[in-house]
Amino acid sequence: MSGIVKNGFPLGFGLMRLPKNSDGTIDLPQVSEMAARFLAAGGTYFDTAYVYDGGMSEAALKACVCDRHPRDSFTVATKLHAGMHCHDEESAKQQFWTSLERTGAGYIDFYLLHALQRGTYKKYDEYHLWDFVREQKAAGRIRHWGFSFHADPELLERLLDQNPDTEFVQLQLNYADWENPGVAARKNWEICRSRGIPVTVMEPVKGGILADPIPAVKEVFDAADPNASYASWALRFAASVEGVITVLSGMSNIAQMDDNLKSMSNFRLLDESEMETIKRAQEALNADKSIPCTACHYCTEGCPMGIPIPEIFNVVNRKKGSPEFRTKREYSIVTLDKGKASDCISCGQCESVCPQHLPIIELLEECRSMED
Repeated sequence: MSGIVKNGFPLGFGLMRLPKNSDGTIDLPQVSEMAARFLAAGGTYFDTAYVYDGGMSEAALKACVCDRHPRDSFTVATKLHAGMHCHDEESAKQQFWTSLERTGAGYIDFYLLHALQRGTYKKYDEYHLWDFVREQKAAGRIRHWGFSFHADPELLERLLDQNPDTEFVQLQLNYADWENPGVAARKNWEICRSRGIPVTVMEPVKGGILADPIPAVKEVFDAADPNASYASWALRFAASVEGVITVLSGMSNIAQMDDNLKSMSNFRLLDESEMETIKRAQEALNADKSIPCTACHYCTEGCPMGIPIPEIFNVVNRKKGSPEFRTKREYSIVTLDKGKASDCISCGQCESVCPQHLPIIELLEECRSMED
């Protein structure tokens, strides 16, 4: 696994939240510039998935990286999600072949069975996907394989016991979720460390929440270092955790890329004083009651009522931060021609795929008041 990060560079370029044009397509010129700056700074790790942006993310990787730069100058990570966009073993495995074609990478450096959690993990056994990735590695189409995980320590232990040849695990790890029982970041990390399994980090800024945190958290960081971005604190925390080999940041514009590179190009572990600052930020977050939705939109992919769940939750959170916020107007805008909270039929599809394990049905019930 030594090739996962070259020259000790700890930042990975996550391609889940790429910049968009007004028509919803990805802004390829901007992504190309972001990729060029990332590579010039010493970055190598590009992370995408079959399910990201309906395939546009993998296509953007091809156009902006694979077709423009020498193949040995970067590494590609992509993923197979057995809980989405497939209905049987054949269609699940087809995700790999489609990813291979869409990325134009020739081979996949780091292939992941994606978003394993209580509601999906059995499908990976049912579709024989563990053996499938082993076969593709033996054939040279995959260099390393692992899985991304969004569940409890008990299930992580079981999966690693059943698949002891797992080469790496991708965990949601950030200072907000370090002791969050719903995410169990620390406990899951400890399991990987005890087995000597490298960890790649997803959601280090929790879908952007920690890049623009609540005012109480901003006050803590501003007092410690007014020149440091809020995102830099989150990234450095994740990269300072032992056994972490790359920290994925889903950058959405050149400014975010430049800020991340400034924080990570000359990476320095958090010192004791800085860790105390992180603890104070954690305390401020624990007092906050906002809905911790990261807007990954996995919940909306299969919603039979077409409810824009992340957008509705964003309206609720913005209301909490501003008493003058026009809640009902904003709610009517985000639900225009879409399902409303009151349309929820409690089917549970959203909760079965939510990486944050949010009680979405209950939360939508509370959101119905915005329709009055």
